Amino acid sequence: MRVVVIGSELAAATAAAALSWVGHDVVWRPHTSSDWNALAASAWLNSEPELRSSLEEGRQHGKLDILQPEEAIPNAEPYEVLWLALSPEQRDDGGDLVAAITPCLSESAVLINNSTFPVGETEALEARLGDARRTAVALADLLEEGRAWETFTRPSRWLLGCDDDRAEHQVRELLRAFNRRRDVFQRMPRRAAELSKLAINGMLATRISYMNEIAGLADSLGVDVEYVRQGMGADTRIGYEYLYPGCGFGGPSFSRGLMRLADVQSASGRHSLLLDQVLDINEHKKETLFRKLWAHYHGCLEGKTVAIWGAAFKPGTARIDHAPVLTLLRALWAQGVHVRLHDPAAIAALRDKVGEHPLLSCFDGDPREATEGADALMLVTEWKAYWNPDWQHLASQLAGRLLLDGRNIYDPRYVASMGLHYRGIGRSADP
Repeated sequence: MRVVVIGSELAAATAAAALSWVGHDVVWRPHTSSDWNALAASAWLNSEPELRSSLEEGRQHGKLDILQPEEAIPNAEPYEVLWLALSPEQRDDGGDLVAAITPCLSESAVLINNSTFPVGETEALEARLGDARRTAVALADLLEEGRAWETFTRPSRWLLGCDDDRAEHQVRELLRAFNRRRDVFQRMPRRAAELSKLAINGMLATRISYMNEIAGLADSLGVDVEYVRQGMGADTRIGYEYLYPGCGFGGPSFSRGLMRLADVQSASGRHSLLLDQVLDINEHKKETLFRKLWAHYHGCLEGKTVAIWGAAFKPGTARIDHAPVLTLLRALWAQGVHVRLHDPAAIAALRDKVGEHPLLSCFDGDPREATEGADALMLVTEWKAYWNPDWQHLASQLAGRLLLDGRNIYDPRYVASMGLHYRGIGRSADP
């Protein structure tokens, strides 16, 4: 098929790469907010496994043409699919972008709305297609940052909002190469699919925030929250997924999805106290490691040096959107704490965000560089490189012998046996 992809989101880049990889003729025009030159240099795109190489392969084989945002779309032959993957902030641009491309579309083209927009937006976009035979479907963006190529090419499911059988058939044909092992399409009405995407994010965030609340209670009662997590997860009605307490979640897709859900509820007149609490708990949890540091040193933090391992909002990505580290840095700097921060992928994004701060030193090589001369270590992002440090060397480096584990990846008793004070989320141990 002949496909036009519009947008500068991860979903747009992945769709352009994957669809051209399986033989479709794809033209990708990024959004004006970030052209191809900016995307090609971005850490988040280059850190995604296989994505950049697949984009280059598509171009080399003549199956993918990447345009500048202002370039006209070649229209020697009409396009059968328009794939729209915009950020929520670009929603107001969506209708105009669609209308501008309609002269290039076939009479029976399908618009695939892969953007996280409010409920009902796919229908509004369909009205801009200019021909009653053209239809719009909602395809929920279920990509996982850090493994976007894998989740697109080997999907566990496609959540398709579609009110037209012909459009469903066309989408199935477009994605047939990724639907081989079993049928992964789950079709429902468009509005239901749009709301399902938002509701999924809301439920996952609620589970995380609830587990974080239980971890706080466990701290107060002197209970190791890991026993509680295991007990809850063993109940088949609950399960283990998203029950790991931590120092807060972030990420562009997850966070923006929650805000869209809040917007939808507010617009419907059904304000959600539950969602407000979920968001408040998460922001509160981003300060957890700072509060533990404060308690350990009885509020005397000025002049201390703290090492932080991990800036990205999750392992496998270079993004720091809404990441807990941003809240931590503000709190530490307000107390005059010098921070030595290591991350294997997100240092450039952090520098772009906070600039050159006099109380910040950054490292992306050996994680041990960051712990030299530090009074304490905060584990914020659970990169695999951090899971098994040289404990004796680490204990000798940390003047205060304090390890603050924001992801509960270490065994408290083992860490304590190495002579370190361990403080996790709902877990603790002393030498």
